[in-house]
Amino acid sequence: MNNIANNSSIEVQSKTTIIKACLYAIVLAIIATLTVVLPAEYNIDPTGIGKKIGLTQLAANESTGDATQPTNQFERQMDSVSIEVPAGQGLEYKFQIDQYGKLKYQWTSTRKLHFDFHGEPEGDTTGFFESYGIGSAFAIHGTLTTPFEGSHGWYWRNDGEEAATVTLNTQGEYSIIGLK
Repeated sequence: MNNIANNSSIEVQSKTTIIKACLYAIVLAIIATLTVVLPAEYNIDPTGIGKKIGLTQLAANESTGDATQPTNQFERQMDSVSIEVPAGQGLEYKFQIDQYGKLKYQWTSTRKLHFDFHGEPEGDTTGFFESYGIGSAFAIHGTLTTPFEGSHGWYWRNDGEEAATVTLNTQGEYSIIGLK
């Protein structure tokens, strides 16, 4: 009744064959991750293949939200700027961003600065603003999904006796307002 036990034609793979198959599977998974998954999901394209076959556009479209949300009027872009904050003074640097727009950011400073990361709704005349983060730091990074259309950015204050240089790197769909 037990045909399997009596069937000697079943071939068992050797350890070497199994190890080779696992290594091939790992290599294939790495190649698929680098050429398909990273470009399509995260807009990271180390090989350039994702851009050539249109996968980076999938990640860019996904970052704008689903089809029920308003589409952004801005092109997806990456920018880097150096801003000097004079000693004993403060200044603002802003972006115009649609509602539900995303802004990925990272800034570093040569001196510890007080900051207020905030947004002001488009067309508001009451002076309302919403703070997303307030503190003192040499560097901050993160991602903002804007709750409303308007200007969004940082106020930095330098209480030091020497100027500070802020290097701001951004990625997202926005237009640069700049110093305000």
